[in-house]
Amino acid sequence: MTIGQWLLGFHLVGAFLFVSGAAAVGVLHTLALRREQPSEIALLLGMARPAVAIVGAGSLLTIGFGLWLVQHDRFSIGDGWISAALALWVAAVVLGSVGGRSARQTRYLAERLAADGDRPSDELRRALRDPVARSLNSASFLALVAVLALMVWRPGA
Repeated sequence: MTIGQWLLGFHLVGAFLFVSGAAAVGVLHTLALRREQPSEIALLLGMARPAVAIVGAGSLLTIGFGLWLVQHDRFSIGDGWISAALALWVAAVVLGSVGGRSARQTRYLAERLAADGDRPSDELRRALRDPVARSLNSASFLALVAVLALMVWRPGA
């Protein structure tokens, strides 16, 4: 195998981790939305923590090996599809990070409520359905899908 093939392989592993981790976080949050008991919500949101770590690892692999591939294959960061992918990657990471803070605070609230009688709470329900956090996380995932589209089709390459 050539160095370019190794670089591409690790870049693709990173992309798989990035996307699958993000999808797992979304699924776990959606499952939490369907629960009433704070203990169940805390459990589901707590299960998202390893998925968030997978997103982080995937994002680092994709950017690191992606930039190395650009240099190795003699592309330019100034190429339109690469510049757009980088901008969307940054957007996905930033939006997901900001949106994820709300989920962390919601998990803390669910844990407190679970320890204090484990009764359903309107405050917890509102926190789970926070439209700003949901919009940020949805935009993050859409940016990630757009990065994948650019990487697959490489318009203008």
